Amino acid sequence: MRILVIARNTFRENVRDRVLYNLILFALVMIGSSIALGQLTLGHEAKVIVGLGLSSISVFGTLIAVFIGIGLVYKELEKRTAYSLLAKPVRRSELILGKYLGLLFTLAVNVTVMSAGLMAAMAWQGGIPAESYLRVLPAVCVLYLSLALTTALALFFSTFSTPALSALFTLFLWICGHFSADLLAFGRLTKSAVAERLCRILYYALPNMSNYAAVDGRDVIGAAARLQPLDGAGILLVTIYTAVYCAGLLALSVVVFSRRDLE
Repeated sequence: MRILVIARNTFRENVRDRVLYNLILFALVMIGSSIALGQLTLGHEAKVIVGLGLSSISVFGTLIAVFIGIGLVYKELEKRTAYSLLAKPVRRSELILGKYLGLLFTLAVNVTVMSAGLMAAMAWQGGIPAESYLRVLPAVCVLYLSLALTTALALFFSTFSTPALSALFTLFLWICGHFSADLLAFGRLTKSAVAERLCRILYYALPNMSNYAAVDGRDVIGAAARLQPLDGAGILLVTIYTAVYCAGLLALSVVVFSRRDLE
């Protein structure tokens, strides 16, 4: 119950953040501009609108997850509101989980708004079969899962670092996560057992963001742009991976925050 109260208060704080509205507005403008760009590609209007729209949701959703997530714990400590919360019968683990759930709900609302803008752009273009709208939703779900993992990363770093460093660390791991599969190939090229083992450890330790770029070998945004369905089993595996990895990051966040001296 206390976790839900903290999550609700976190959501209320987030919706008052001007940066949030600026990013959403800019994403909607990008989605709207896809209509004009689509007119330049005869016969491929829907592909351009969906592709650019989903890319906008991914990029601006990531920015929201990072720049709000890095301050979830730091702002509480800076404003000293965390001290009053923890003085009550509230555990540090409940504070972490409540903050995370609050930002997840904020992201869910933002992604819904941006997805509605994408659907409106598709409807404005016209000529797109009604069932094709449903084929875009699985791609949106995969993108949201990637945002959930990015949020967990930002929250973890916010438990022991400043917002600037937290943003740097989060973006660094986010970028590395898109090339984590190349670590295995690099390890094999070195022809060193130690280097190959180290690359394999890093492969499993780093967040594998490429899971969200391609599901079951099919490009997520590309398939949605061509209005093709995604594999349900692949989406389920990505969901399980996200849940396990986020649970591990939250557990680490709780351990680190619990050991901080807040006196």
